[in-house]
Amino acid sequence: MFDLPAEWQVALEAVGWIGSAIVVWSMMQQRILRLRLYNLIGCLIQVLYNGVLGVWPVVALNVVLAIVQVVNLTRLLRGRDDPASYAVVDVPADGALLGGLLGRHREDIARFQPGFTQASKDADAFVVLAGDELVGAVVVHDAGDGTAQIELDYVTERYRDFSPGRFVFGRSGVLAERGYRAVVSAPDLVEPYYEQIGFRREGERYVLDLVTAS
Repeated sequence: MFDLPAEWQVALEAVGWIGSAIVVWSMMQQRILRLRLYNLIGCLIQVLYNGVLGVWPVVALNVVLAIVQVVNLTRLLRGRDDPASYAVVDVPADGALLGGLLGRHREDIARFQPGFTQASKDADAFVVLAGDELVGAVVVHDAGDGTAQIELDYVTERYRDFSPGRFVFGRSGVLAERGYRAVVSAPDLVEPYYEQIGFRREGERYVLDLVTAS
């Protein structure tokens, strides 16, 4: 260990504790992108801390872990807009599959769409799949003039990186195939994300013009 001044040793020890805290915090994240990003930051801080101390086995371990996280982050960011990453399945608005998802995540849904209670009887409902995992749902109804009015747009916490929304409202084409020309966000949203995926703001709502099916 280097013979550092006392104040430097205190600062260095603080850096070590911060790095450890970030690593622990990363493991508590539900969103996989945040988990990998925070873990990478924590590993890099540990490389710095243990490098100054000369604890080379720990340095080597964290270098390897950091490389693993960089590789995984690269794959995650490249693959999140891959059409093969998600699938959208048309389901009955009053069916058991959608009802089960709504029942299980009702409190979480209420955090972001407090005005939503249940899908309207004539709604078009879709569930979003990532592989074999059910990760979300979109419910819309025909508001006239070729406009799909969103009643519900929900994904589970792990997948809140905008990619499911980009897929459903963009690449999947499911709404355009139903004859819709535009989609409008639901009212009373908390933390709307629509501008991040190409919607434009019009007053208190967000609108996206759809690419019509050929």
